[in-house]
Amino acid sequence: MKFRAESLILRSTFFILIIIIAQKCDYLLLVMGQKVPAVFVFGDSFGDTGNNDFTATIVTSDFPPYGRDFKDHIATGRFSNGKLMSDYFAEGLGIKELLPPYLDPNLKAQDLLTGVCFAAAGASLDNLTFQILNVIPFGKQIEYFKEYRKTITGLVGEEEATTIIRKAIFFITIGSNDFGYYFLVSPRRLQFNVQEYTDFLLNTYTVYIKELYSLGATRIALINLPPLGCLPIERTLTSLRNKGACDEERNEAASGFNSGLNAMIDGLKPAFPNLKIVSLDYNNLISELIANPSKYGLEVIARGCCGTGIVESLFVCNQLSPSTCPDASKYLFFDSAHLTQKAYQIISNVFLTRDVPQLL
Repeated sequence: MKFRAESLILRSTFFILIIIIAQKCDYLLLVMGQKVPAVFVFGDSFGDTGNNDFTATIVTSDFPPYGRDFKDHIATGRFSNGKLMSDYFAEGLGIKELLPPYLDPNLKAQDLLTGVCFAAAGASLDNLTFQILNVIPFGKQIEYFKEYRKTITGLVGEEEATTIIRKAIFFITIGSNDFGYYFLVSPRRLQFNVQEYTDFLLNTYTVYIKELYSLGATRIALINLPPLGCLPIERTLTSLRNKGACDEERNEAASGFNSGLNAMIDGLKPAFPNLKIVSLDYNNLISELIANPSKYGLEVIARGCCGTGIVESLFVCNQLSPSTCPDASKYLFFDSAHLTQKAYQIISNVFLTRDVPQLL
C-alpha cells in the first residue's frame, strides 16, 4: 500500500511538473490552439484566400490550373495549386483547416470568431500602386477589420470580442507589389530613389501597425519580402542583362526594405509595451529553398509549374498557357510569382515552430 501511495504521489508530481513546464514553455504546439483563439491575415496574394473573387478586379485566380491540388480540385482564389501560408497558420495553431476570406458572403458566425483573411492579391502600401489594379489596399483591409470587430462584438459582446482580438495572431505580408510596380512603370521613380521609396513605404506601414494596435491587436507577425529578383517573372524581365539569373537590383531593394522592417519593429516595441511583434524571414527561407532545393524534395526553382513558368500568372496561366507540370510538389513556384502548396507548407512550418512562439 505504501509503495502504491508513493507511486501515486510520484505520478501526480510528474503530472504537475508537466503542467508547469507547459505553462512556462509557450512554444509547445500542443497548447498553441488554446492560447490563440483566432488568426487574421492581411496583405497581398501571398496571403489572399479568395477575397478578390468578390471584387471587381482582374487580379483573380478562381479558375484552373489554380487549386488543382486543393480539396476537390477547386480554384478558390488562392494563387497556388493548393493551400497558402494563411491556411497552414490556422491549421498549425489548431484553429481550423482553412482560413476563409472575409468577403465571402457565406461566412458563418464560427468562421468569424476563429479568424478570417483580409488579404487581397495585388494589394500594396502605396495607394498609387493599388489604384492601377483596382484591388483592396492595406488601408481598406483595416477598414474591413473595423467592420469585422463590430460584427463579432454583436455576436459575443465587447469583452469577449476584445479578448479574441487581443489573443489572436495577426499575420501581414505586404510590399512586394509596391516594388514590382516601382521597377516596372511607376511614376514614383521620378519622385523617389529606391531608398527614399523604401522609407516612404515603411513610414506608411508604421501608421497601419499603430492603427491595428489601437484596434486591439497585440500579437503581430510581419512577413518580410522575398528575394524579388529571384521570382521567375523578374528573372524573365531582366534576362537580357542577367541571362536568367536572379536580379540583384530587385533583391537589394527587398533586403533594404527588410532591414528597415526590422528597425521599424525595434522602434515600435518600446513605444507600445503590450505589443508583441516579430519579423518572419520569408526572404531567407526562399533563398534557402533556391540554394538547396534537393534538401526539401524540390527540383525546379527558376520557373513556375504553369505553362513555360517564366511569365505566366493570373489569367495567363489559364487562357494562354493552360498546360501545367505533372507534379507541382517538385516546384518552388506554381506560377511566375507565387509558390506551390508544398513550398508554403515548408515555410509555414518553420514560422510556426521557430518564430510564432515569441508572440505567446
